[in-house]
Amino acid sequence: MGDSTNDEILSPIGKPAPVVRFIGWASLAVLAAFLVNNILIVWFDFPTLVSVLDGGDARVWGSLALYVISLAGAGWWVISRSDNALRHEARKISDFNAYLIRACFFAILFVGIADFVIAFLRVENLLTGLFGETAAKNLLRARFVGPYIHFPLIIVAFVVARFSRTLGFQWLALLIVAAELLIVISRFVFSYEQALMGDLVRYWYAALFLFSSAYTLLEEGHVRVDVLYAGFKTPTKGKVNSIGTILLGMTTCWVIIAIGMGSSHAIINAPIKNFEVSQSGTAGMFIKYQMAGFLAVFAVTMLIQFVSYLFEAVADARSEPGHKEHAGASA
Repeated sequence: MGDSTNDEILSPIGKPAPVVRFIGWASLAVLAAFLVNNILIVWFDFPTLVSVLDGGDARVWGSLALYVISLAGAGWWVISRSDNALRHEARKISDFNAYLIRACFFAILFVGIADFVIAFLRVENLLTGLFGETAAKNLLRARFVGPYIHFPLIIVAFVVARFSRTLGFQWLALLIVAAELLIVISRFVFSYEQALMGDLVRYWYAALFLFSSAYTLLEEGHVRVDVLYAGFKTPTKGKVNSIGTILLGMTTCWVIIAIGMGSSHAIINAPIKNFEVSQSGTAGMFIKYQMAGFLAVFAVTMLIQFVSYLFEAVADARSEPGHKEHAGASA
């Protein structure tokens, strides 16, 4: 999922579209506020917004103010930049999403390799000899490996992604094939197999399918049942896409985010907070909690891309210049 090249950069000036731009930017602003508030809820035990109805913890008003400020900021941006072109903003949003997904790919590459090595040393009882007894005991605990090994690698991944664009979906698919080949060779040639080997394959498989969804949306690669759609003209397709994006795409992403991250005990937040590991325990990799987080990455990146898609769709509906033709999948 690459950033726009110089040839693709469109004029930043266009016809005003205050309503649709506010819908898009308000969604992104509220998303940012939600993620910040989610960190406060999960890691600092802040109350959820529902508690405002009970008149409980006063800190909830700070969280509520965060949302108000985010909406005000979105409104200010739309008003102060009223002549921003839809396609120009759509490409900027897509470029940011490209960076975000690229960083996530580097993160699962670095974390996957590092955790695989640590897990191998752990199951073969080599940690004590290499790192000493204290470090070996720490490396047996997911609550140590997560904050002190995984998180720094994730930060490094975001830095690397800022300067490198070499990691793509093809490379990740190749890594999955290599991991599967390792399992086949070790099992049938050396009669050796450990749970950590299957964990690595599932880890990268999950990332491949969930992280690439936003890129597939950008390239119109998702399957569309286009009995009528294929015969529509570009403006009509733009109207259909804009309505579908709001009513189906963005709402679906918000449902996943709200249910999965609605409280500290939600299905995405709880495994991350507890650094949950698989049933194989110390015999496997300590990455199950991250696989729960993949659902959040999927929903967040898809929502961001849907905002970009909405802007493009409205621009198509208004027959603005710069439309991109896609060879989208159909059924």
